[in-house]
Amino acid sequence: MAEKMLMKGNEAIAEAAVQAGCRFFFGYPITPQNQIPEYMSKRLHDIQGACFLQAESEIAAINMVYGAAGAGARVMTSSSGPGISLKQEGISYLAGAELPCVIVNISRGGPGLGSIQPSQSDYYQSTRGGGHGDYRTPVLAPSSVQEAAELTQLAFDMADRYRNPVMLLGDGLIGQMMEPVLMPDYRLPADLPQKDWAAVGKPAGGSAPRAVINSLYLDSALLEKHVNGIYEKYAVIQRDEVRYQAEWTEDADYILVAYGAAARIARSAIRRARAMGIHAGLLRPITLWPFPADALRELAARAKAFLSVEMSMGQMIDDVRLALDGLKPVFLCGRAGGMVPSVQEVTDAIVKLKEGV
Repeated sequence: MAEKMLMKGNEAIAEAAVQAGCRFFFGYPITPQNQIPEYMSKRLHDIQGACFLQAESEIAAINMVYGAAGAGARVMTSSSGPGISLKQEGISYLAGAELPCVIVNISRGGPGLGSIQPSQSDYYQSTRGGGHGDYRTPVLAPSSVQEAAELTQLAFDMADRYRNPVMLLGDGLIGQMMEPVLMPDYRLPADLPQKDWAAVGKPAGGSAPRAVINSLYLDSALLEKHVNGIYEKYAVIQRDEVRYQAEWTEDADYILVAYGAAARIARSAIRRARAMGIHAGLLRPITLWPFPADALRELAARAKAFLSVEMSMGQMIDDVRLALDGLKPVFLCGRAGGMVPSVQEVTDAIVKLKEGV
């Protein structure tokens, strides 16, 4: 029988990836995600046919991911804000060529080199694609070490199912904290499509068509057709892959919207507010894209106001406002630069909602 292990979030992500069949990792060091490549360097060394490679740069790393993904392998890279920025061209190429891979962002304070402290200021970068052109990447946001392991494995399955890069977005708190983890008993889903598109070579004289991995379409009409095709795929993702958690929302007058580490803080603040007689609840997006807009609109039928709790100057709040479309007022409780809002700060913001709405 499996036993729980005390693991850092970064370590749990790495081990979960290996158990999900990831045999290729290409990356470059940056705090606060360095335990992921450290763990993978040791773990993959012991597996025949696997490869860990510390690339000369983030740009090189993401293009190595492109190569492994094009051959049909399960492959992962990880970084933090500035490193993810350097990978964006390659991520766009991966999306354009419809190649599955997993990209982990353990985000830190910005802009620029910023700080090495935890932050959620990479929300725009992650949920809007981040690179050039028309494309999207599904984004999964864990709020515990256990969930980090589970969502890592889900990310690999989603990537293969939709032939698309999938991002796991954590932060320095999720990556560095230690919690007991029961590593999921991973089983490859039986309904995943075969990778008959992969460039793995073919027997001499075979009749199979040549595999072409490409994102270049010089004919504008063909490129538009291709983009329309991948957006049909995105519509299926938006229909089938929305994930969220609702807590104390049945009687809530005030709904807090928070993800990742900020959701843990918001949960504690809600308990304090309820002890004071204030009916507050939590909507925690697990998929940041696709965003749980319908769930928010349903809550707007009875809630008086919404509070977006973020470790940023306010980025997810745009999606909250878009979802509600003016149905109810939306406010922000945020900290920037690697500062983390305290439970008391969030509680005070809830009290202000009651006093002012």
